[in-house]
Amino acid sequence: GEKVSPTDMESAILLDPLFEQVMVVGEGRPYLAALTVLNEEHWQAFAADLEVDPGHAAALRDPKVVKALTRRVADHLKDFPGYAQIRRLHSELKPWTLEDGLLTPTLKVKRNQVLDRNRAAVEAMYADFARS
Repeated sequence: GEKVSPTDMESAILLDPLFEQVMVVGEGRPYLAALTVLNEEHWQAFAADLEVDPGHAAALRDPKVVKALTRRVADHLKDFPGYAQIRRLHSELKPWTLEDGLLTPTLKVKRNQVLDRNRAAVEAMYADFARS
């Protein structure tokens, strides 16, 4: 597969205030996906626009929400090559923190720890591909 810097992609996505934290995943996978942490305030407005209850945990899994978030990410990656597009997204509201062991003291994302913590979500983003 092609090589693309996940950090460059993450920086492009983070220009959007809706996204507080982003980690692109997909090494050795058929396509790229992303784990994202949404900004609480911007999520409230985004959810209201889509007429979903932002306080309801299932709202982040609502297909129209996932589709809208994925489209929003795609807008930020339009200047990247075709293979550097995010095909699946898993979003949450709980930030990755130093206390959780998910950030370094300089607040960089500890990729392996975030992956371990979100293993089920990552597998789910690729599960439907394996079935097709």
